Amino acid sequence: QVQLVESGGGLVEAGGSLRLSCAASGRTFSSYAMAWFRQAPGKEREFVAAISWAGGNRYYGDSVKGRFTISRDNAKKTVHLQMNSLKPEDTAVYYCAADDSGATPRVSIYYDYWGQGTQVTVSS
Repeated sequence: QVQLVESGGGLVEAGGSLRLSCAASGRTFSSYAMAWFRQAPGKEREFVAAISWAGGNRYYGDSVKGRFTISRDNAKKTVHLQMNSLKPEDTAVYYCAADDSGATPRVSIYYDYWGQGTQVTVSS
């Protein structure tokens, strides 16, 4: 089992950058695929990015391709989301998630473990 704690959210102007972090507990972090999802008020949870357990495969949602980068450090049990060129429509609660199936899903129902979320607000 793994517990996840997100940090790094905040208020930023459009065009700015933020770096989210997700710290994990548990001895088998390196076997989990990790992902970021986000949910804005009144909207469904949206896939943002995912990274395979070894970091060799990375996937991004269409709305963030070219602007966001996911990375992981298995030694430090952390995963990061570097967000550049932020837009007001990126405003949401961002969640870190983990999956130990061996795949790297891009759908939230396949993730077993979730953090509490961190708020990102982008002003225009």
